Amino acid sequence: MLARLKVHRESLLQCRRCPDMIGPVVSGAAVTTRIYFIGQAPGPREGELGKPFAWTAGKRLFSWFETLGVSEEEFRAKVYIAAVARCFPGKAKKGGGDRVPSREEVEQCAMWMSEEVRIIRPKLVIAVGRLAIEQVRGDKLGLLEEAVGEVRRARFFDHDVDYVALPHPSGLSSWHKTEPGKTLLTKALTALRVHEAWRATFE
Repeated sequence: MLARLKVHRESLLQCRRCPDMIGPVVSGAAVTTRIYFIGQAPGPREGELGKPFAWTAGKRLFSWFETLGVSEEEFRAKVYIAAVARCFPGKAKKGGGDRVPSREEVEQCAMWMSEEVRIIRPKLVIAVGRLAIEQVRGDKLGLLEEAVGEVRRARFFDHDVDYVALPHPSGLSSWHKTEPGKTLLTKALTALRVHEAWRATFE
């Protein structure tokens, strides 16, 4: 698995398919794992830092995992960190957040995700944020409350997986700081901690 992932990652890092995306491609390390992690897209700082979730949202995200006894360094070393889009989409024209990748950009990047799932055959997928959750579910998500809080099953690129959905840790979102988001985040993290793939990876 590891050798195939390394070859795959080298090809991924050369991708220039989406003209409106801002490179470079950002990817987690190629690691042998049972857990596949999906974010939305890198932010403006991740490209220069060379790894996903390397700035403010990442600090909050990894603080959640630290409550489960897993450090950022250990998580990065043992989980394949992917995203719906692998390049920075740029800032949104309206509002202060990042642009949501277009449907065409999501479809272009899906080929990379499909290959990763085929190689890794994960037992557990962690989907962070609405776009990532929808990618795993295969349909549109109404309220985050419909997905966050427990282990669910999905058919993901022709592979049956358990998945746990988490809210996006962006500072622009207050969902995880207020109810019911606060309680549902705690439930989702508890579901992660007791999942067999998480326990096999980190205990």
